[in-house]
Amino acid sequence: MFARQCSRIVSSRTAVPLTSYLSRVRPYSSASGYEHILTSNPKPGVGLITLNRPKALNALSSPLFKEINDALSKYDEDKDIGAIIITGSEKAFAAGADIKEMAPLTFPAAYSNNFIAPWSHLANNIRKPVIAAVSGYALGGGCELALMCDIIYCTANATFGQPEIKLGVIPGAGGSQRLTRAVGKSKAMELILTGKNFSGKEAGEWGVAAKVVEGGKDELLNEALKTAETIAGYSRVAVVAGKEVVDKSQELSLKEGVEFERRLFHALFGSKDQKIGMTAFAEKKKPEWSNE
Repeated sequence: MFARQCSRIVSSRTAVPLTSYLSRVRPYSSASGYEHILTSNPKPGVGLITLNRPKALNALSSPLFKEINDALSKYDEDKDIGAIIITGSEKAFAAGADIKEMAPLTFPAAYSNNFIAPWSHLANNIRKPVIAAVSGYALGGGCELALMCDIIYCTANATFGQPEIKLGVIPGAGGSQRLTRAVGKSKAMELILTGKNFSGKEAGEWGVAAKVVEGGKDELLNEALKTAETIAGYSRVAVVAGKEVVDKSQELSLKEGVEFERRLFHALFGSKDQKIGMTAFAEKKKPEWSNE
């Protein structure tokens, strides 16, 4: 959901400008035709999606999400891609949803058109791991987009929050559900009902973020790329299964989750990569995955 653009912009601490970094990465598709995002293939097996609405602090809109969903689907279907990163700018991952799109909506229009339902494509349909690299503001819909990702890395001075209550609404893209699972009921209730923001440092302390990076956007992106490249270097079959069992832990009871995990564990003994991995370990060799 929308969060007002903040007046105070977090200053950059990076020694190397992000524009310099992006100029060195190989475009994933030179003919993508995207207007609001950039796509690239900066490391073997890694797809990078960069939100690119700088004048609006990457405010989220339906046209922007249509492009994100298209890029995510293409990376998900690409056999050469094993992990995906979503990031924004130094100033903002995404400072909220676009108020100009939402303000005129009526209940019949929002309900009948299932407004913002397509924003959940990432959480519902993408099977490969997705890392959010968050610098600057991740407010409202921006926070929700980060929470949809499988792993969050952020800078210490990143700013998260679900301030929709200040606009007379509530989170609408999963923020109340995913934030509660991350920080617990009491803390989530406080954050959502007061609209208070929290820092990247707090995100790490509360378990919202897996890693907090001291430094700026380039240091953050380098850390995310290292992890994405590591994941992409493993068996794609095992990685997809690993993501699936962790996701199921959020939906099933412990007993049901363990049973589901065991079934997928057994199923992996039918893959070529299980034989490749275990044989290579026994022979003290590096496995050459078939991804089958």
